[in-house]
Parts: sequence; structure tokens; C-alpha cells
Amino acid sequence: MTSTREQIIQTTCELLELQGYHATGLNQIVKESGSPKGSLYYHFPGGKEELAIEAIRYVGTIVLRRIKENLVQPDSPAEAIRSFIRNIAFNVELSNYRAGGPITTIAMETAASSDTLREECQRIYSEWQAAFADKMVVGGIPSQKARQLAMLIIAAIEGGVILCRTQRSREPLEVVADEIGRLIAITG
Repeated sequence: MTSTREQIIQTTCELLELQGYHATGLNQIVKESGSPKGSLYYHFPGGKEELAIEAIRYVGTIVLRRIKENLVQPDSPAEAIRSFIRNIAFNVELSNYRAGGPITTIAMETAASSDTLREECQRIYSEWQAAFADKMVVGGIPSQKARQLAMLIIAAIEGGVILCRTQRSREPLEVVADEIGRLIAITG
């Protein structure tokens, strides 16, 4: 059973991804989570920014776990990463092009206005990059090159998600998957 705190966080994650930080209000979070308003302030006395940080930490951890789980097999970093990105494309399409960039929206909206949220997004992106870099290092790619490629992977995925959502097609992420896979294969 989900606690009130967890329900508020999960609802916030969904709303932030779908409509962004500035368009998501606390009253909407309370209403859609089915939680009493007092619970929101009890669990998140710092208000909207504190709640947003908890929400992006929550989703960042879920995505990191999925990255690590999906990169275990196959052994080839190129194939593992290609397959992971293609899976994102499938899920973006499955959501009717409404989901796929859980941190992107917050990062774009708040980078200039909230150092706290920007730093949390940066930390999450760094963890994701490290997971991809680790897979490539195990596959024989030198550490520095793996870190550079991991940054490119995250940038390409995030941009690919935006293009998929605007074009209402999974093709952009499929192209990203194939091109990143080729690049890693020739590098390794």
C-alpha cells in the first residue's frame, strides 16, 4: 500500500512530466493525489520546491535502476545501449507521446531560476551518465572516452524524446539508438 507521502510524490512526478514545474500547482497535486492539504505541508514543509526535489529524486532513482537493469544484457555495450534507447522509444509511443522526459521538463524550466532544482537535475544526469560509462568501460572503452560518450547518450536521449513528442513518432529515438550503437561499436 502506498503511503500518503508516496502518493503525493508519485502524483507530482506525473504532473511535472506532463505539464512542467510552473504549470503544476500544489492545489492540483492535493486534488489529484487524493491527499488532505495538511498532509502536503506536513510531509513537505518547504513547499513546492521541496516537493519537486523529492519527486525528481524519486523518478531519477527509478530511471537509474532501469538503466542498470537493462544494461546487464547483452554483454556488448553497443547492443545494450541501443536496446535501452529503443525501449524508451517504445514507451514514449505507448504513452501517446506524453511521457519520456521526466527530468528534462524540470531542468529546462528551472535551471535559471532555482539552483537547488538545477543541482538536483545535474546530480541525476551525472548518475545516469555514470551507469552508461560503467557499461562501456567494462566493454573495453577507455574511461575518459566512456564518460564523453555517456554525456552524448544522455543528451541524445533527452533531445530524441523531445523530437518524438513533437513529431508524434518514435523514429527520432530509433535513429538515436542506431547511431549511438554504431558509434559505440566503432569506438570499442
